[in-house]
Amino acid sequence: MKVTKYASLILCLFLIACASTSQYGSKRAASANGVKFATTGAGPASILQMDDMDTTGCTENSTAKAPASLSVEGNGPKFKEELVGTGPIGERYDFERYQRMLDTALELCKSAQELWEQGKLNEALNALDDAYSLVLRVDPDSRPELIQQKEDLRFLIAKRIMEIHAARFTVANGLHTEIPLVINAEVMEEIKRFQGPERNFFISAYRRSGRYRPMIVRALKENGLPEELSWLPLIESGFKVRAFSRARALGLWQFIASTGYKYGLNRNTWIDERLDPEKSTRAAIAYLIELHKIFGDWMTVLAAYNCGEGTVLRVIRRQKINYLDHFWDLYQMLPRETARYVPRFIATLLIIKEPEKYGFNDLGEPDPPLQFEKVELDKQVHLQEVARVIGCKKEELMELNPELRYKITPPGNYALRVPMGKKQILLARLNEIEPWRLPKKKYVYHIVRRGETLSSIALRYGSRVRDIVLANRLRHRHLIRVGQKLKIPLRTRTLGQRFKRPKSRVKGRKYVVKKGDSLWAIARKFRTDVSTLKRINGLASNCLSVGEVLRIPD
Repeated sequence: MKVTKYASLILCLFLIACASTSQYGSKRAASANGVKFATTGAGPASILQMDDMDTTGCTENSTAKAPASLSVEGNGPKFKEELVGTGPIGERYDFERYQRMLDTALELCKSAQELWEQGKLNEALNALDDAYSLVLRVDPDSRPELIQQKEDLRFLIAKRIMEIHAARFTVANGLHTEIPLVINAEVMEEIKRFQGPERNFFISAYRRSGRYRPMIVRALKENGLPEELSWLPLIESGFKVRAFSRARALGLWQFIASTGYKYGLNRNTWIDERLDPEKSTRAAIAYLIELHKIFGDWMTVLAAYNCGEGTVLRVIRRQKINYLDHFWDLYQMLPRETARYVPRFIATLLIIKEPEKYGFNDLGEPDPPLQFEKVELDKQVHLQEVARVIGCKKEELMELNPELRYKITPPGNYALRVPMGKKQILLARLNEIEPWRLPKKKYVYHIVRRGETLSSIALRYGSRVRDIVLANRLRHRHLIRVGQKLKIPLRTRTLGQRFKRPKSRVKGRKYVVKKGDSLWAIARKFRTDVSTLKRINGLASNCLSVGEVLRIPD
């Protein structure tokens, strides 16, 4: 019994000694880290407190300002913590102090955003580093609301750092020339072309550039791209809004329909936004930025803009040496048109930079920029009616609104561009313009004769085979029978061309078309020409039908 009592007493003394040693060691470790412990009552303190310290900046290179609750020195914030209260150490932390640290980190994130927008990328990164160092000091076992704020700030800081690093490669700061003006044999060959057979094209395109280039330059600067890219439409389209290529690319920036749709250019019955200078410029900038993310070199970006990124990537993959992905390394393997495209662009920049050096003393002044006002319309109107009401030429409205495919505004709301000073006139007289309505289709009836086909009938009346099939609900477009009565839909303009007879009566003979006849044979037989026969008979095509009566001039 005594042994058991002494053993229990020894065990209790041993545990008390261990606890004292642990507490003393904890205090020494805290003192070594600059943390001051204060105890009250019978137990150790459980609440951490930091003295307010003045802050002047996050690092010696950072211009961001932090709130006055923390002092940031060196690579991270240093502060003093004081434990007060009751309870075991580490169970509760000072909520207000940690909240102040998170608020400081958020302010640094906002400062980093402002620095990034000003183009100060290094300073922005320094501010984010300081913010992250503050976030790391929040204890992971603190209150749930603090933990959520900590995770949100971590995500925000990581996202900002990735965006800034990406901007270093996709955005030019405007402080240096991004496109190197290399002069070699290929570039000199393109300069000679501009000096020789393409001289008139170059001068005309340069003068047209004044209408759109100021708008393009502003958009490029807003997105941080090199200003030299504003001359790209000169070799793409000659600054012609309605330029149309063999590859069915359209507009200033020569978008094909699929690429235009990918970058937000709509195309429907009424409009084709590839023709709109402002909208197509925004789409071209988005495309160039994406290509630069892929290739990182403006020469290769321009080649990909011309022939597509897929073509350039296939050429790069065929390289035996992985690092040969610069444009001049790929030059010989690219399509010929693309291989000429980049030297042609460099030649354009060189000539515009020093026109006298290359013999272009007669460039002249660019055309003035297009000036217009926008009027919101809520009904379909024809540009001809608008021009009549506001007192301007229809061609002027067509130039300001090139995206309108049929000179008619689309259904619903539409912002119509009008010349400067005409907005109030149009608003005051808008009720005088009748809403445009689609004209009703008109029809004629035709009795099928021997030897006729739907194609020949459609050609005769200026219609389409598809329209005839739909109008007559034909199951098979090749199966029609002699004597069948067909309903032929006519276009509005075709009516006048096909059935309008000359006002003055033509004196002459009549001739009934027989099997095997043609306009050329009849004209030769009566010593006249085909155009005369078509004119006096009101024919829109060279197709004849057996039994048709023609007037023959004397």
